[in-house]
Amino acid sequence: MFETLSDRLTTVFSSLRSKGRLSEADINATAREIRVALLEADVALPVVKDFIGQVKERARGAEVSQALNPAQQVVKIVNEELIGILGGETRRIRFAKNPPTVIMLAGLQGSGKTTLAGKLARWLKSEGHAPLLVAADLQR
Repeated sequence: MFETLSDRLTTVFSSLRSKGRLSEADINATAREIRVALLEADVALPVVKDFIGQVKERARGAEVSQALNPAQQVVKIVNEELIGILGGETRRIRFAKNPPTVIMLAGLQGSGKTTLAGKLARWLKSEGHAPLLVAADLQR
């Protein structure tokens, strides 16, 4: 899911890179493509509307018109808005006082739970912990 979204956003931004100045039509076309990419990634419609509104507002502002490369500035704006909408800050894992610390991963089929579990276990091992993965899928 994230790979598809990433590919779509990369395609949208690559079309902006050839432009020296961004017109209102360029901003609207970019916003439309981002909206479609987010909706295809199953992002909720109200979240998409708010996100696109924030991006358009910032893209029309003085920070883009004064920038040396407006396309890079739009990419920066989208990146900052995505970080803000996803939580904006890094959270640390709080370990239980008495082991084990249980971390449950839940999500749709194909959303990357198994991959994340493996990466998380590898990171925890590098931090000096002893991770244990347990498959608890009731359907398989």
